[in-house]
Amino acid sequence: MKKAIVLAGSRGIGKGIADSLEELNLEVVRTSTAELDTSNTASVNSFISKHNSTDILVLNTGGPPSQIFLEITKEDCDRYHNQLFYSFFKILQEVKINDGGYIFLVTSYNIKEPDGKLLLSNAYRLAFTSVLKCLSKTYADRNVTTINIAPGPIDTDRIRGLVSDIKALEARLPLGRLGQISEIGNFVKSIVENEIKYLTGVTINFDGGRANSIF
Repeated sequence: MKKAIVLAGSRGIGKGIADSLEELNLEVVRTSTAELDTSNTASVNSFISKHNSTDILVLNTGGPPSQIFLEITKEDCDRYHNQLFYSFFKILQEVKINDGGYIFLVTSYNIKEPDGKLLLSNAYRLAFTSVLKCLSKTYADRNVTTINIAPGPIDTDRIRGLVSDIKALEARLPLGRLGQISEIGNFVKSIVENEIKYLTGVTINFDGGRANSIF
């Protein structure tokens, strides 16, 4: 049986992906913050010692709260550097992705259109997107596919914590609604189930048409 690891797979987008992958008769390891805190290097090391190889890896984690630039501290920078960048870096260094496998990174459409209130999220997610883009060519030698999913407004606890008026937000969206976690889950499932391999090294905006950028 093939194995999938879904970080932060107990809720939100991670749960949507983990639920969909389970429909493919995979062994799905989904983590919660209690099991893997990506802001804590010791927690990451412990996880890697238990899971050193997989067929499918979903790099996913929550993000920083909305913060004003002048109020961001060194402690904030250290925490979210680990959570959004270094932990993923270390996992890719030490967890083997089996030949023909898949790596999915979950970031945000704000890597293309930065939000001034989410500076740390913008910066660290974009930085790791660059790392994965570079690595995609190396992984291609072993037929390992890499896809960065950049969600827009998805109906999760996080967006409901960031946005005070969901109805007003939905009214501004092209589709008039938030995206559903199952939609992202089904996208990942379809890539794996249909063995789509030529789509690699890419960033897919999953934002219901909200972004204005062409690329």
